[in-house]
Amino acid sequence: MNPLTLKLSVLDQSVALAGQGQDASIRETLELATHCETLGYHRFWLSEHHSHPTIVGSAPEVLMAAIAARTQRIRIGSAGVMLPHYAPLKVAEQFRVLEALAPGRIDLGVGRAPGSDFRTAQLLNPDRNASEHFPRQVLELQAWVNGVDLPPGHPGHGIAACPAGATAPTLWMLGSSDYGAQLAAHYGLPYAFAYFITDGQGAAQALQLYRQNYEPSETHPRPQATVCVWALAADTEDEAWRLFRSRERWRMDRNSGRLGPLMSPEAAVREYGQAEQAQLAQLRRNALVGSAAQVADKLRALAQSLELDELVVITWAHDPQVRRHSYALLAQEFALDRPD
Repeated sequence: MNPLTLKLSVLDQSVALAGQGQDASIRETLELATHCETLGYHRFWLSEHHSHPTIVGSAPEVLMAAIAARTQRIRIGSAGVMLPHYAPLKVAEQFRVLEALAPGRIDLGVGRAPGSDFRTAQLLNPDRNASEHFPRQVLELQAWVNGVDLPPGHPGHGIAACPAGATAPTLWMLGSSDYGAQLAAHYGLPYAFAYFITDGQGAAQALQLYRQNYEPSETHPRPQATVCVWALAADTEDEAWRLFRSRERWRMDRNSGRLGPLMSPEAAVREYGQAEQAQLAQLRRNALVGSAAQVADKLRALAQSLELDELVVITWAHDPQVRRHSYALLAQEFALDRPD
């Protein structure tokens, strides 16, 4: 990894903000996408969650179409489509349509996790064993997305995902454990590790497994990996930690089973118990928070330690302008290639 050529991308989750409607968060995602394109970010990915009080982006494929209509260069993707909820053919059709709207710019990231609680997952797909079919679903999706016919005897033999075109979406495997890494390696797919979910635990091991076991595919002869990290940069270190109060309050509340919209830094202040203070200390030690230069140094060090040439950054802030400014500061630190 050459630190001078490290690519930065974005993962946005359409986070609900205290004091405003959830629908406003969807519109803010669109604004952030166009902003990040002007800053030179490589990709803009969107997550999928259901019936979640904080993360309200429930249909990444719909948001991707809106972003495709507003952008010209940045890659657009899902991080991800929770495949056990859906029929692979329908997902392939949706992303072939997206590829027609933005040729050569579509990433299809898929995951096995429900992105919801058990009851909600059952409503999306009543099959209680849906996740057990995930490897087969990925294999079918890979074929349909790339216009390859499934073998004779398969129920999908002779069935095509339309529209066909000169280019195809790039299929990514997402994960936060060894399972996704090994499946991505077996199928010869790019792999993204959810570093922000595990606070980095297991990332190095998963990437090592992925690279050691990688089986080259026609579309991806070499392994391609990234990690998604949570980061926040501000003009000063003190300001960054002040803004981080929103995130740390949310994490502490979540640990006790309470979920809700993201609070402002001022409203987020509360007394923490002894056990919570220990958790907060650990959270802060691992956090990629600080001035632009400090966060950039941490990101470069992380990329170098994991041998990556790209990082995907997720940032939460109660004020949308704070998020935009954080991404702008990092773009400047990394001298991202802005479009003319």
